[in-house]
Amino acid sequence: MSSVLYDAQGPRAKRRNVVLTVVFLLAAAAVLWWVVTTLEEKGQLEWDQWKMFLTSTEPWSTYLWPGLRNTLKAAALAMVIALPLGAVLGIARLSDHVWIRVPAAVVVEFFRAIPVLVLMIFGLALFSEYTDVSTDDRPLYAVVTGLVLYNAAVLAEIVRAGILSLPKGQGEGALAIGMRKNQVMRLILLPQAVTAMLPAIVSQLVVIVKDTALGGAVLTFPELLSAANTMSAYYGANIIASYTVVAVLFIVFNFALTSFAGWLERRLRRGKRSSGAVLPAADPVGGANA
Repeated sequence: MSSVLYDAQGPRAKRRNVVLTVVFLLAAAAVLWWVVTTLEEKGQLEWDQWKMFLTSTEPWSTYLWPGLRNTLKAAALAMVIALPLGAVLGIARLSDHVWIRVPAAVVVEFFRAIPVLVLMIFGLALFSEYTDVSTDDRPLYAVVTGLVLYNAAVLAEIVRAGILSLPKGQGEGALAIGMRKNQVMRLILLPQAVTAMLPAIVSQLVVIVKDTALGGAVLTFPELLSAANTMSAYYGANIIASYTVVAVLFIVFNFALTSFAGWLERRLRRGKRSSGAVLPAADPVGGANA
């Protein structure tokens, strides 16, 4: 069957695609066999490496739960601060006043261009030299600072793009009926842009959760990934098992966050569709005399 986008495949193209598919599957099977064989030789697939996660609560209470709690704590603090800050910066970039728009653009472009790990290291040095924050709390403060500065800049661009994606008639119509600019932004543009921005915002929130691992790798922040390192050393170098469990925890949490955002987006869309007033049907002409 031909389409506007492509022509129907001929016999030679179909045979070539079948051959390439078979070759790819064989190569993937060979790589998988090599990985499994190597892990078996290293003893990483033995039951002794995995049983503690199913038969004991010690790895969960001592390593995994404290690490997960610190990960969620840092991510939650970063989200709570970065979301409103990003919204303010994104709206400021759309301001008609140059003295607001230009500084906001400089701040956003500056922090968006710096790797989040550099911002975390800078935050650690800042809290170490110029504050009285205790040594135990500095890694958390540094991780949150880096996450906030970088992700607020990214979220600002998401907010700006979401508002600009709306038809210009939305704002022009609101101005035409006498609404002030801040009312147009707050009551007309932002509520409509939220639904369009939600997938991108959720993707950035997932990035925040994952980037907390940078603090554990460099700043000795006791988050989930660093807990896996300590746990694997304690249980006889069960590296594969420990990291697999940690990966599953990350997947479960991020999937829950994405699912909640999908549910919220559908609810917002349904609310917008059902917000119109339902008017009764008009009586036909002469209906009163019938």
